[in-house]
Amino acid sequence: MGIPMDMRDAWVNNRRKFTIASPEEDLKFLRSQMCTQEGVREGMKAASVACVASAIPTLVAVRTIPWAKANLNYTAQALIISAASIAAYFITADKTILDCARKNTRSLYDKTA
Repeated sequence: MGIPMDMRDAWVNNRRKFTIASPEEDLKFLRSQMCTQEGVREGMKAASVACVASAIPTLVAVRTIPWAKANLNYTAQALIISAASIAAYFITADKTILDCARKNTRSLYDKTA
């Protein structure tokens, strides 16, 4: 038989937690969220620049260079542009998040000294 799924979910979600987070843990969580948001913002900026920077030469090449005109169909063009955008997004977001985390760690150690 067992416990019905909706009752079990309600019980699990409404259980009281026996641990109380310290204010320092809350601050760490907020700082990590801010770092993540900053990384996403910077990554989107870099991805949009990379999209334009890769789309213009790709589309010009397809219209002017005979080899590209013969061999690069719409899927290949989209793949070139999206690969550049995706790479720029993840590289920039990763660097920004790590840089922000490094700043937070330095400020934490400087505060105690």
